[in-house]
Amino acid sequence: MRRAASALLLAIGLAGCPAPSELADAGTDAHLHDHDHGEPVSPDAGTPDVPAVDGAYAWRLPTGFPRPVVPADNPMSAVKVELGRHLFYDPRLSDNGTQSCASCHPQARAFAEERATSVGSTGQSHPRNAMGLANVAYNTTLTWANPLLLTLEQQTLVPMFGRGPVELGLAGREPQLFARLRAEARYAALFPRAFPGEADAFTVANVARAVASFERTLLSGGSAYDRQVYGGDTTALSEAARRGAELFNSERLECFHCHNGFNFTDSTRYEGQGSLEARFHNTALYNLGGTGAYPAPNTGLHAISGRAEDMGRFRAPSLRNVALTAPYMHDGSVATLADAVDHYAAGGRTVASGPNAGVGRESPLRSGFITGFAITADERASLIAFLESLSDPGFVRDPALADPWPSPCEHCDD
Repeated sequence: MRRAASALLLAIGLAGCPAPSELADAGTDAHLHDHDHGEPVSPDAGTPDVPAVDGAYAWRLPTGFPRPVVPADNPMSAVKVELGRHLFYDPRLSDNGTQSCASCHPQARAFAEERATSVGSTGQSHPRNAMGLANVAYNTTLTWANPLLLTLEQQTLVPMFGRGPVELGLAGREPQLFARLRAEARYAALFPRAFPGEADAFTVANVARAVASFERTLLSGGSAYDRQVYGGDTTALSEAARRGAELFNSERLECFHCHNGFNFTDSTRYEGQGSLEARFHNTALYNLGGTGAYPAPNTGLHAISGRAEDMGRFRAPSLRNVALTAPYMHDGSVATLADAVDHYAAGGRTVASGPNAGVGRESPLRSGFITGFAITADERASLIAFLESLSDPGFVRDPALADPWPSPCEHCDD
């Protein structure tokens, strides 16, 4: 199976995926499913209203996927994942009870958001688009442009307790948060089981550990692309998608330089991997004043490093399920896949007027991979067909990743 997959990778020009031996060394538990995470646990199993999920966690890795890195101080367990799933979908994780993690990361959109930029629980608008969480376990860094956020445990605290902007609004409200969580019967059972031996399992650190554990299970690898490349189904990709794959991996279009490997991004981390590198790119979306500047506060890596050369540099997101995650770019300013292709074909975006006016292709900070290219209408359609072939319908319908709370929710009047 692995040898056939490698041959097929070469045959259709899909370079950059880990070699079969590399995947084996990484400890892959490989088996092909449309998207198989197993059956969801019953909320009526075991203790009343609490899933019977004690025991070790068994990874259900899609074929061709290595094992994600898991921090030593937060080992995976089935009950911890289930606790994290409950917390992820629970609006009690916002101070005013109006939003959960899933509010900005709905499963139906591959855990991305349809808004250009997010709106927090207090109504405060955010400057950035909520990134999709599919395969987030493999990201070298988290969020669009923060090289300091290296684990999901760290990142989970940002929407919960961040003040600029306010997302879930829990800063200084920890006593109220835990009063609500302790009052819920499911949590009264799940927290001690997820963190046995602790005098009090209801802590901020454990909330972050549980949510991070659930997010590591958001694995997407059941697309038509996967069925052909890793599953050996030579009919899975349409002829248009195959032509699009050749274009995607051509030096003319350059797409594969930033979107490569099994997760279609150049910033990937997994068990057994060698050296790590966090990469960020200026895609010439803006060129204010001809200096390459981006509008504040979205200056990318520059906002953290303060270095002029980091202006406008953002992480290249995974392209898995990209057809489901519009709008695109860090600020959601590119509406469709066709618009995204046109942006790169032009070698950068031209903003004709207004405060953000500028010609992106003339940016002195533009990535060397953003050179522009000529593309026919048929080629453009084929490239989009390939990008659409990265959608995983099983992932967005998987009941094991879905909201575990009854609907209408049992705690709506809390």
